[in-house]
Amino acid sequence: MELIALAVPFFLLALLLEFAVDRVRGTGYYRTNDAINSLSAGTLSVTFGYFTRLLPAVIWGYVLQNFALIEVDPAWFDVSPLGLLLWALALISFDFCYYWAHRMGHEISILWAAHAVHHQSEEYNLSTALRQTSTGFLFTWLFYLPLFLFGMPFEVFVTVNALDLIYQFWVHTRHIDRLGWMERIFVTPSNHRVHHAQNDIYIDRNYGGILIIWDRLFGTFQDEQEDEPVLFGVRKPLANWNPFWANLQVYDYLWFDAVRTARWRDKLGIWVRRTGWRPADMEHAYPKSEADLATFDKYDPRFSSSVRRYVLAQYIVAAVGVLWIGGVFAQEGPMAVLLPCLLLWAALFGIGLVSEGRAGAKRFEWIRLLILMPLGAWFLVELGLVNITVPGVFWGLLLVYSALSLGLLARVNA
Repeated sequence: MELIALAVPFFLLALLLEFAVDRVRGTGYYRTNDAINSLSAGTLSVTFGYFTRLLPAVIWGYVLQNFALIEVDPAWFDVSPLGLLLWALALISFDFCYYWAHRMGHEISILWAAHAVHHQSEEYNLSTALRQTSTGFLFTWLFYLPLFLFGMPFEVFVTVNALDLIYQFWVHTRHIDRLGWMERIFVTPSNHRVHHAQNDIYIDRNYGGILIIWDRLFGTFQDEQEDEPVLFGVRKPLANWNPFWANLQVYDYLWFDAVRTARWRDKLGIWVRRTGWRPADMEHAYPKSEADLATFDKYDPRFSSSVRRYVLAQYIVAAVGVLWIGGVFAQEGPMAVLLPCLLLWAALFGIGLVSEGRAGAKRFEWIRLLILMPLGAWFLVELGLVNITVPGVFWGLLLVYSALSLGLLARVNA
């Protein structure tokens, strides 16, 4: 995971560069509300992962130690010709497993419930790449078990996993057109735009991570058509700026049907059947209309300049907080960052409420800024999680943050 941590500054610089290009060209591929929601979902995913990543790691390690068919020495993976070949094989093997994990994430309901978060944005830009699930740890690990059965060393797995994810970042852009011969072998911005579409011709296509050849081999490839502009998003829109609800939405409507349908076979089957399947009695009692893409309208509630200033300011502070939390986690482990993460999650929740102009949003933020933040800061100091060499500076910064935030909040209007 160190590779991903090292890549984060480049991700942010690339995002800012794309945003600047978008403004200069006037293409309108960025909306503040949508981009902040994507970044909030990514922030939630990263920090929630501090408490969930151990589960798959333990299972993979157990399989590797007890059931591996081949004993592979990590030292074989060096910069010699043979070592580089092994790295290439490891990366290709990971990408193959990723293809199937990704494909099943679209074809099985409970897996889609986790993966849907990444597709909810109705824009397509580099912030969309950072929009990730917080519940993928529940089942996605299953698809990588074959790698450990064949003896892939854990550190090699971590590295190729990071390389695969880092590669996927740059393809989330509309500013790069088709790339000639690369389109036939690699995942490119053009064929990944297809993957994020809800058009009938494009939906559920192009699952590859680095290599598009898997889609060509297994019949899931679709080329981007000039006469069929991509409509980004999902057929059942999120229509919400809350990153927590983004992670729960699909689980919620699956649960709605599961508890109301009559047959136990359907109560269980709805979770593992193909996405979109519903029990007959639920389809009859609660019919859902088909999505009409001809009248599709992006979710874009009014976002006043005062709301924009407040939300941007709070997310910038949250982003700084994430970097600090990451450093604490690396040194102290998950329990040391539990309270900071709770404070961060409260900020993300508040950002979502304010973005939507929800009733009680300002009240929640007043409570967070005047009670939760000072109380949380006091506990952080008492627990020794914040090393204060100059106490006055720490409390002064907190006071400035609270005062500026409250000033911006007072100007927020619907």
